[in-house]
This record gives sequence, structure tokens and C-alpha cells, in this order.
Amino acid sequence: MPNSEAVILKQGREVHARNHHPWVFLGAIAQFPEFENGSILPVHDYLNNFLGYGYFNRGQSIVGRMISFRQEDPLETIKNSINNAISLRTQNIKQDTNCYRLINGEGDFLPGLIVDKYDSVLVVQINTLGMERLKSLIVEILTRSLSPSAIYEKSSTSTRQKEGLPDVSTTLTGKVEGPIEVMENGLKFLVDMTHGQKTGWFLDQRNMRQLAQTHAQGRSVLNCFAYTGGFSVYALSGGSKKAVSLDTDKRASTLTRANLELNGFNEIENEIISEDVFSYLERTGQDKTFDFIILDPPAFAKRASDIENASRGYRELNRLALGKLPPGGLLLTSSCSSHIDRQMFQTIIFQAAKDARRNVKILSYHLLAQDHPVSLYYPEGDYLKSLLLWVE
Repeated sequence: MPNSEAVILKQGREVHARNHHPWVFLGAIAQFPEFENGSILPVHDYLNNFLGYGYFNRGQSIVGRMISFRQEDPLETIKNSINNAISLRTQNIKQDTNCYRLINGEGDFLPGLIVDKYDSVLVVQINTLGMERLKSLIVEILTRSLSPSAIYEKSSTSTRQKEGLPDVSTTLTGKVEGPIEVMENGLKFLVDMTHGQKTGWFLDQRNMRQLAQTHAQGRSVLNCFAYTGGFSVYALSGGSKKAVSLDTDKRASTLTRANLELNGFNEIENEIISEDVFSYLERTGQDKTFDFIILDPPAFAKRASDIENASRGYRELNRLALGKLPPGGLLLTSSCSSHIDRQMFQTIIFQAAKDARRNVKILSYHLLAQDHPVSLYYPEGDYLKSLLLWVE
């Protein structure tokens, strides 16, 4: 007899759960018990064998997200997952860095939850109703484990909207006033968690910023989609002759200026331009070239239906950049679109190189930051792709 208190999966549709994949799709459900949306429920196969615990929200295509595959109190599993995530960062983050991702959703077996650490302040992003109902427990565990000066919630994502949750931007504990100064690989940056993109800083590109630093010596650098100037500061600290920061976000450009000054670099010698990247690359043509161009655009494909248009956008963007590089120039290009995988991205760059009629060599692939672990059971979490290219 089926368990009346468990979610029962259809025959043949329990494979994902057996393989510890965190998502349960609506089409896999044979039977729901009576429950309130966001509740944690046991999950069984069609023969009533226990598979784990997940939280569920009716009406969603991803109807459930697994938080445990053990027969233990699921709240205890959540506590252990949080503490394991903290322990991983404690072991791997260097002392010259005090800003990093503390909890990386499915990568830390906590789907729907992101926590970023900026010095003594934690920024929480909650993307699902199930995690929303666990918010007080999460704050309690984080407070007890880390004693942060403040916990700020910045929850504003398309997933949250699908889950029927409003955007939230508020202080949960302590006090947060204006941008705060953090340190990454010994460099200083101001992070505006209340008004900035994501939780304030693109932590997932830390290793790629460091890679750019090692190749910047003696080169003029164009940092496209510069946001608050992270790649520019790294390039200058690596000996770049000049770094031009290009972005349409004027608020972010104000922080770029501050970040240059904070690290002892002259803004007058290193331009900050508020202009669309495509327009700038088209307008300047061959009359203005750079030795090193960095492309770190926002996601062009936020849905699977966007792939075709996004591919054209990435292709044109990279064609324009390749056309501005002299022989021996470098292009560091990235995509954070999860719907475009590594092979597809590399194919797009191949097409751009062919369009630009340039010979191009791959020097390096993306270097994953260790504070953004990817679960072996959830390869979809490996969303960020990068290529460092040598152009002849």
C-alpha cells in the first residue's frame, strides 16, 4: 500500500532521486499526500521504498527539491549541510580574501539557498517557497555558527517569481549601511549589496580575475561589461599599461572609480565609459585597438527558448572583440547562460573567429572558484564558461 503521507513517484521516474539529483519534476509524481505548499515530505518509489526528503510546491514544473537522501530528521540534515558548507570554505579560502560564496544552492545540497559572505556581513538569497519557510532556521544556524555583524536578505530572481514569492530586500539581523569594503586576493573593493547586481559582487569570477591579472603585464586592457571594475583592478595590479572599463550602469561605474582609487590607480589614466558594449565596439572600429579584451556579459539566454537569439548575440559580440585585437592579443570571454553548455559556447566562439577571419588558440578554460562547488549529482550547476584565447 502507498504511504499516505509520502510523495510517490511513478515507476521508471524514480531514477533521478535514486541518483541523488535534487529536482523532482511534476510529471514524475504518481501521488501527492495532503500538504501545504513549501512543506518537507518523504519521497518514496512506486513500491513504497524510501528515497529521501524534499520540499514541494504544487503547480511548479520543478515541483520538488530534495534536501536529504537519508532516513534522518531532514532539519538535522539541513543543519549539517550548512555546517559542511562553512567548513569547506574555512579550509579553502585564503586569508587575503574575506568575500566568498558560503552556500551555493544545489552545489552544497541546499537547493534554493544562496549565502554570500562580505567580510562580517552575510547576504542571503532565497529562491523557493520551501527555503522561505526555513528562513528562521537558516538565520539561526548562520548566526550561531558565524556570529555575523549583519544578515541581509536580497531575494529577487525569476525562480522566486515562479514560486509565487515577492522580491525581498531587507536587513534580517544587525545593520547594513552603504557599500562595505572587502578584500579579494589582497585587493580592495567596495560592494553595494543593496543596489548592486546579484548579491553585490560577481564572486564566481574570482579565479578568472586572477588569471587576467597574470596575463595583463604590459598590455592595454578593455574590460567590457565591467560592472564595478573587478577585472580592471586586477589587470592594473598585474602591470597593465591601461585599463578601460565599459558599462552602461552609471551607479556601478561610480564604484569602479572608487575601486580604482582604493587600490591606488588613477582614474584619469584609466577611462570609465558609460556606453553599450556592442555600440562601442562597432563605433570605434579599427581606430582604437587593445592588447587584451575581457567579455563578461550578463546571461543572454535566461530560458531555453532564448538559445537561438543568445547564440547570435554571443557570436556577434565575440566577432567584434576579435576584430579589435592585434596579432598576439588576448580575449577572455565568458558566458553565464546555463542553457548554453561548454561545447555550444566553444562552437559559438569558433563561428565568431571564422567570421572575424582570425586564427585563434585556446590557452585556458574556465577556472572554477572553490567556493562555488558543483555537485556530481547536479552537473547543471556548472553554468559558467570561459575561454582565454590567443589571437593571431
